[in-house]
Amino acid sequence: MTIREQLEERETAYLSPYAALSSKSRGRRDEEQECDIRPVFQRDRDRILHCKAFRRLKQKTQVFLLPKGDHYRTRLTHTLEVSQNARTIAKALKLNEDLVEAIALGHDLGHTPFGHAGERALNKVNPFGFQHNVQSVRVVEYLEKQGRGLNLTWEVLDGIRNHKTSGKPQTLEGEIVRLSDKIAYINHDIDDAIRGGLLKEEDIPAEYTRILGTSTRMRLDTMVHNVITNSMDLPAIQMSPEVAEAMAGLRRFMFVNVYQNPAAKREEEKAVHMVANLYEYYMKHIELLPEQFLDRLKNKDMTEEQTVCDYIAGMTDNYAVKKFEEYFVPESWNF
Repeated sequence: MTIREQLEERETAYLSPYAALSSKSRGRRDEEQECDIRPVFQRDRDRILHCKAFRRLKQKTQVFLLPKGDHYRTRLTHTLEVSQNARTIAKALKLNEDLVEAIALGHDLGHTPFGHAGERALNKVNPFGFQHNVQSVRVVEYLEKQGRGLNLTWEVLDGIRNHKTSGKPQTLEGEIVRLSDKIAYINHDIDDAIRGGLLKEEDIPAEYTRILGTSTRMRLDTMVHNVITNSMDLPAIQMSPEVAEAMAGLRRFMFVNVYQNPAAKREEEKAVHMVANLYEYYMKHIELLPEQFLDRLKNKDMTEEQTVCDYIAGMTDNYAVKKFEEYFVPESWNF
């Protein structure tokens, strides 16, 4: 018996009857020989961790564009915090920790430079629209490994595709990531907003802090414990009505006071303008795309609009600024 088979047997014996078992996965798009050491979801986690799109997350905006401090979250640190929240919940509920980690690490791979500002820009200029969760699936299915993709399991793809609030994951592990995403960004965005001087702890309405706590640590502890307590031995991932309502209220508070705050967002229109102009420029100068993208056009695998969108969405903040300066900012004249 291989190590993988031993681990699969351990899952069957130990995990909740509501868990997604590695041995019962619905499989991959392309069949592969099984690894002798790692079950399928662990293997997916490793593929995501080692892919290029994951490494680029370190230079992509979470909320604050190009912050001048070392301790503000990036899209990468956000991803790691989501993963840790999700793993804690999954472990306590005896659900599949490898699956939640794979979904969590992959859920934002399709995010644009400059966060949701870049997403709005591409959604407006691309005739096919743009959603970062759909793009995350494109990254792992079609864009990584020179167009071959990572060939992930159905369960991981489903969790990535459905991680947004409006999504409906088909596994409890996917539901954990969907909720852990909100738990993570609400709390770390408060922490970053306080660091940036946009908020003070005492600005948060007492109707929320009374239930959730008066610090980031306390609120995280409350939310994670509440999910575990209210989901134990049930085929659902949920909070108590009181905590769920308080978290929703705190999220609304953050939209008004941080996400739409002019002080935090004054540079966003510049970012939107930059992304939109890059899109229009590449549509007129398609030959400037990297060779691997041009090859897809030659093979008629993709439209020009989708190909340009794929390229820009994959850029880091710094690379997008560099390309914008290259195409739109005049160089000094040298005599």
